[in-house]
Amino acid sequence: MHRVTIKDIAEMAGVSYSSVSRAVNGTGKVSEETKQKILEICEREGYRANTLARNLTQDHTNTIGLIVPSVTNPFYAEIMQQVEIKASEEGYHVLLRPTNNDDSRTESMIEFLLQQQVDGIILATPQANIVELVNKYSRFVPIVMVAEPGRNDDISRVNVVSLNNYEGGRIAADYLYSLGHRDIAYVGFRKGNHSQSHRFQGFTDRLKEEGITPRVIENYGNHSSIESGIRCARQLFESGSVPTAIFSATDFTALGVIKAAGECGIRIPEDLSLLGFDNVIYSSLPKIELSTIDHKNDMLSYAAVDTLIHLIHNPDFSEVVHRTIMPVLVCRSSCIAVK
Repeated sequence: MHRVTIKDIAEMAGVSYSSVSRAVNGTGKVSEETKQKILEICEREGYRANTLARNLTQDHTNTIGLIVPSVTNPFYAEIMQQVEIKASEEGYHVLLRPTNNDDSRTESMIEFLLQQQVDGIILATPQANIVELVNKYSRFVPIVMVAEPGRNDDISRVNVVSLNNYEGGRIAADYLYSLGHRDIAYVGFRKGNHSQSHRFQGFTDRLKEEGITPRVIENYGNHSSIESGIRCARQLFESGSVPTAIFSATDFTALGVIKAAGECGIRIPEDLSLLGFDNVIYSSLPKIELSTIDHKNDMLSYAAVDTLIHLIHNPDFSEVVHRTIMPVLVCRSSCIAVK
């Protein structure tokens, strides 16, 4: 099949190439009669303007890159969806690149997106060297990081949109304490994850104020999952002493706790209150009804896109944007007061 070109349309209409371009793109002067004639021929012949080529001549492609660890994790699936919605509203397309939970692939994903001439990049990968990567590549295009940096990271030159995980941890501890729980465990903590480290610190700091030291079951894997939740919960339950409440590092981990509890005959919430973190879509299902801390993915995603587009249109690389979103408690039926 011959691909119809602007030259073909110009010959069919008996006009110049520039007249076709003006009619198709809605720019410049062309009579209404000529414009309608050109557009009718374009429709009949199936001609579509090469917007990528046109945009490249204008130094933009109206495309932004999004890098996430996983497309199967509902937490990141929600971020992808919300970024796509907001970007579309602003006239941008999203080019997605998942690392498949392999942090070593992030840099090659950034390189790929730069080769595709994206106008900017959103990095939603909470890995140890993320600030280093942002500093390395932000001189080429604007980059917005959607992850909480480490406490020792220098973010003076990094654009960050993040959740206040420390406050989220405090909210979780305060809620469980208010229900009368004193024997509390933190399940699924990943030391190498900055967001979880801040969450854990807020949780333990708040309990320390009440003279409580929670039991901690660490997740030594490279990501949070249902499987890691099962492993951590089994380790806790097999210790022979079941706490009255568990704060799970993520909702995904909490789903694993639910499965392990069922295997051990432990009832939620009658025997064990369970609080998650993220408020992914599965959390509200009827047979789960997980109380959780809402990560506010919609606000995070919208703020990230809004910040990135602002930086694209105002390419002053000396400007740095830091935006923080506050989490909120979502009460369902997986937590009850101690009797």
